[in-house]
Amino acid sequence: MYASLSQLKSVELRFDRETSKMKMMIANGIEDEEKWLAEGIAGIQHNAFYLHRALDSNNLREALKYSAQLLSELRTSRLSPHKYYELYMRAFDELRRLEMFFKDEDRHGCSVVDLYELVQHAGNILPRLYLLCTVGSVYIKSKEAPAKDVLKDLVEMCRGVQNPIRGLFLRSYLAQVSRDKLPDIGSEYEGEGDTVMDAVEFVLQNFIEMNKLWVRMQHQGPLREKEKLEKERGELRDLVGKNLHVLSQIEGVDLEIYKETVLPRVLEQVVNCKDELAQYYLMDCIIQVFPDEYHLQTLETLLAACPQLQPTGDLKTVLSQLMERLSNYAASSPEVLPEFLHVEAFAKLSNAIGKVVEAQVDMPIVGAISLYVSLLTFTLRVHPDRLDYVDQVLGACVKKLSGKPKLEDSKATKQVVALLSAPLDKYDDIVTALTLSNYPRVMDHLDAGTNKVMAMVIIRSIMKNKTFVSTFDKVEVLFELIKGLIKDLDGISHDELDEEDFNEEQNSVACLMHMLYNEDPEEMLQIIRTVWKHVMVGGPTRLPFTVPPLVFSALKLVRRLQSQDGDIAGEEVPATPRNIFQLLNQIIEALWVVPSPELALRLYLQCAEAANDCDLEPVAYEFFTQAFVLYEEEVADSKAQVTAIHLIIGTLQRMNVFGVENRDTLTHKATGYSAKLLKKPDQCRAVYACSHLFWVDDQDGIKDGERVLLCLKRSLRIANAAQQMANVTRGSSGPVTLFVEILNKYLYFFEKGNPQITSSVIQGLIELIKTEMQSDNTTPDHASDAFFTSTLRYIQFQKQKGGAMGEKYDPIKL
Repeated sequence: MYASLSQLKSVELRFDRETSKMKMMIANGIEDEEKWLAEGIAGIQHNAFYLHRALDSNNLREALKYSAQLLSELRTSRLSPHKYYELYMRAFDELRRLEMFFKDEDRHGCSVVDLYELVQHAGNILPRLYLLCTVGSVYIKSKEAPAKDVLKDLVEMCRGVQNPIRGLFLRSYLAQVSRDKLPDIGSEYEGEGDTVMDAVEFVLQNFIEMNKLWVRMQHQGPLREKEKLEKERGELRDLVGKNLHVLSQIEGVDLEIYKETVLPRVLEQVVNCKDELAQYYLMDCIIQVFPDEYHLQTLETLLAACPQLQPTGDLKTVLSQLMERLSNYAASSPEVLPEFLHVEAFAKLSNAIGKVVEAQVDMPIVGAISLYVSLLTFTLRVHPDRLDYVDQVLGACVKKLSGKPKLEDSKATKQVVALLSAPLDKYDDIVTALTLSNYPRVMDHLDAGTNKVMAMVIIRSIMKNKTFVSTFDKVEVLFELIKGLIKDLDGISHDELDEEDFNEEQNSVACLMHMLYNEDPEEMLQIIRTVWKHVMVGGPTRLPFTVPPLVFSALKLVRRLQSQDGDIAGEEVPATPRNIFQLLNQIIEALWVVPSPELALRLYLQCAEAANDCDLEPVAYEFFTQAFVLYEEEVADSKAQVTAIHLIIGTLQRMNVFGVENRDTLTHKATGYSAKLLKKPDQCRAVYACSHLFWVDDQDGIKDGERVLLCLKRSLRIANAAQQMANVTRGSSGPVTLFVEILNKYLYFFEKGNPQITSSVIQGLIELIKTEMQSDNTTPDHASDAFFTSTLRYIQFQKQKGGAMGEKYDPIKL
């Protein structure tokens, strides 16, 4: 059946009324508590007034009467711990004044023994016990009775108050007034039967009773107020922990007493209370207040208690703090490091963590990993030389993660990244991390995105520390670690990536390749082959980033091997230039499929130049052939063609390995392609650039003046055709820049001594340019004018300089 609209409205109104009622109750509760606190403070102040008057007149009876009435205000059960504390502190201040009165027997005329009996006649138990503790403090100080007897009596009598809040504050008062009167080594209360053990027993007994009261608080109210009770318990925890602090301050509590008495008794109480809040807080107290040396020597006992604690407790934080304290202890006192080995600290911690993780089956994965992070941090600080320990921790983490899907919890992922980053930060050397067999196995459990983040962390570590990876097996492990950057992992594709992020990642991989180096050529070639095996599967988007650095790394190896040509006996794939060039050919071919023809062409020319330096003519010719094939078949964009042809011309000009036939073939192709460029100005510039192929200064035999002149004349014709075409299409012939550029080429070869380039030829070209500039059809251009003026100025300078060059320039008339 469906509820009617009126029924729904009725339910909604009833809910609103209940909510309002609850808010009013909360508000009224806060107001009531303030009112009760004010009444309590007023009661204390009222009785304190008469107490002060009684003290001033040395009237013991009146003083006891008004102090008991004052303390009766602490019997309230209506205040929260926070408000009760305010009331308690008011009463505490008056009790200190009363204690000073009790100490002065001349003022009240009553012996301390009689006073101790007298205060026990107070009507209510709470005021009676506060007065008894106050007099007890004076009693111990008087030394009229053994301190241990008074302390024992007081701690037993305080059992009379079983209300948790009232009992805790009463026992806190007892601890406060007795802490400077404990029989301790060097204390005035030691001796005559009073020993350190008596002090320990008193504090432990008080601690046990306080902890029972504190734990019992959780059962004091209805279930709906559980959260409020937990908050109140949190406010009272320092009262309980104060006892452990007092124990740690007792001089006589040496390692033996701590080991045999204090720690077992405290741990027994911690385990038996079966309360998650108490267990976490008290374990934390033990770790924080007692000396590091004690923890190290009692590690087994302390850790044995951990699996017995409540599985819902925050045990990971406790263990993490313990390991942090021990590692800080080791760092601050290097002389204690042998002691860590002696007590087998790592083995005990590792075993304890394993038991905790195994016992707490419901522990979130982030909790388990954070424990391993803490253990690894401890290991790296205390035993940095024990890589087997580090690998053992990583192995334990792998065991915990195995059988589970890739991590999706961001907190757990963050902890795994911290785990993997710790060895890198410690050793400043990725090579050390590469020897850890479980390192890549941990990384396999990261999701694709985090795997890439971790890979970037590894690369940055290498670059920051300038670490060279020098063996192919370590390179294999390294590239397995960063595989998220060099190929698409499951669950993520390139399309999902931000282009800027992707470029940054690939540039980082490219930088990494320059950190792979070995002096031994054979090992270096193995490294190059290993890298190629990994990057070849990177796909068309990654290869343009990863192939160039790999090619240049191989070319660097070729330069080191320039003197070798033959094969090295006994090697399957010897590291000779010829074999490396074969590998390079395969690598660059991969860019054809991308496609990235312009990049492939540049790399072919780089290889050709390296082959030239190694005096390998067939290899160099093959690389040029590949470059021309790429130019013909793949480079379609006109601008890319211009760039490519100039690169080809520039590289070919520097080659000296070719014989006449091969060189003629290549130069013929270069000049032919230059004349076929789409735009006339581009044709012109490429053709006059080809003139350098026939005149090379530093080599004999390549100084063909006629072919140089042929190229320059051809470029002039093309420039003239460009002018005419501009005249037809735009009605003006355009600037004379091309003519001035060609004039500069003429001057270059004229100075180099080309017999075909004469002063009369240059003179004719100058006149041609002047005529063109004065023509009505020529478009004025300041840049062209300035260029021509500068060229004429240069000629004038050479004429005036004199000497052989001046004589050559002298016939030219400007």
